[in-house]
Amino acid sequence: MHFIDVGVFVLYMLGVIGIGVYFLIKNKGADDYYVGGRNIGSWHVGLSVVATDVGGGFSIGLGGLGFIMGISGSWMLFTGLVGAWLSAVILIPKVKKIDRLKKFHTFPQILGYLFTPRVALLAGFISAIGYLGFTSSQILAGAILAEATFTPIIDRMTALIIMGIIVIVYTSMGGIKAVIYTDTIQWIILISGLVFIGIPVAYFSVGGIIGIREVVPDEFFSLANISWQQLLNWAVTIIPIWFVGMTLYQRIYATRSKKQAQKAWFIAGFFEWPIMAFMGVLLGLFARVALLQGQFEYLGYGALADIDVEMGLPLLLRTVLPVGLMGLMMAAYFSAIMSTADSCLVASSGNFITDIINKWFKTPQGKKGFLIFSQIITLILGTIALFLATFMPSVLELMLHSYAFMVSGLFVTVLGGLFLKKTSSQAAFWSMLAGGGTTITLIILSLDLPFGLDPIIFGISFSALIFFLINFIYKPKNN
Repeated sequence: MHFIDVGVFVLYMLGVIGIGVYFLIKNKGADDYYVGGRNIGSWHVGLSVVATDVGGGFSIGLGGLGFIMGISGSWMLFTGLVGAWLSAVILIPKVKKIDRLKKFHTFPQILGYLFTPRVALLAGFISAIGYLGFTSSQILAGAILAEATFTPIIDRMTALIIMGIIVIVYTSMGGIKAVIYTDTIQWIILISGLVFIGIPVAYFSVGGIIGIREVVPDEFFSLANISWQQLLNWAVTIIPIWFVGMTLYQRIYATRSKKQAQKAWFIAGFFEWPIMAFMGVLLGLFARVALLQGQFEYLGYGALADIDVEMGLPLLLRTVLPVGLMGLMMAAYFSAIMSTADSCLVASSGNFITDIINKWFKTPQGKKGFLIFSQIITLILGTIALFLATFMPSVLELMLHSYAFMVSGLFVTVLGGLFLKKTSSQAAFWSMLAGGGTTITLIILSLDLPFGLDPIIFGISFSALIFFLINFIYKPKNN
């Protein structure tokens, strides 16, 4: 990377960290740190939602899908649109109604209100662990991007440490306000950079449609180049996260009203698909073409077998972008990764403090004392996430495993509590254990499951079975 690009990159990242310092000074207490003072507009929240949900991790993952399967990889984010719009219509009205009365900070507090503190405690563990894994996936995404961009100066482990330190320090300082406002800026820069710089420059660098057609099979241009099992696995993994995601509940709480929250969710869904979905897979497709044309040989990558598919997109940008623009695009990608990592780290921190630690220990009293305590816990959790990232080879795999663990443990219980008139806290508790436990066990055992289905499908099914069975046995009274 040219020294001008390095300079642009460093200045950009210092500016982002500066925002974290600003909100370190401005934040007054838990409401500011975890739910942004409950007074943030729909556009800021909507762009923050899509930045958190897609972010750099899914951007890198989407590039990998475009690299191996073409434009049909965009269906993964279509499930994000469906989840966003469904939750806007049926979830947000119920959550905002409860929030007006209770002023919650976390998602498990909703379950405590609907069921019992024991249910909220278990939900806190599931959510905290899931988001810790998701934070790890974003740190890994940043490391992969840095490794591809700064080769041979930085290896994967060094990149992991650098990316982890930036995310941990920035997030622990500013909390959710810093996250949401920087998300808006970062996402506008990333989208603008891809639309006006990344995609057109990459398209012409590989020879346009003629160059692409020469080396890419026809099925890469078809939306039907995907199995029904893959579509189902994505749908069952991603759509339910919109009903159980701690980062999403924090943003629902942060909005001024139900209508503002719904508008934010409609904005987020539209940006997920088709906009971000097709930009991501197209860049991955262009990366495949560039590799087959020999454009990465100077970096030691001459064949498909030589490359990690998730490195294709950053290698492409490194190869085709001119001096100056390369630094800006890399900064935009890094900040997009940060926008997801910081949101997930704040979510995990909120779960551990509000839903777990507060149940057993007396936390510091007073707004300032609690704020400092929150920052310390966030710092510790970020360090753990960095450690976990060193063990996983794939960004997309780590993200989807984290999603699967949370969804299978929490989805059935949330729907039951919000939409059924008669619900049992026993059913809620044991269905969470059954769902999350089944999914994580199947993932660890790596079994060949029927029809190639994802473990999450079996986890959710078992969770639903346990919920309705125990609910029937206990015959709960109306809530």
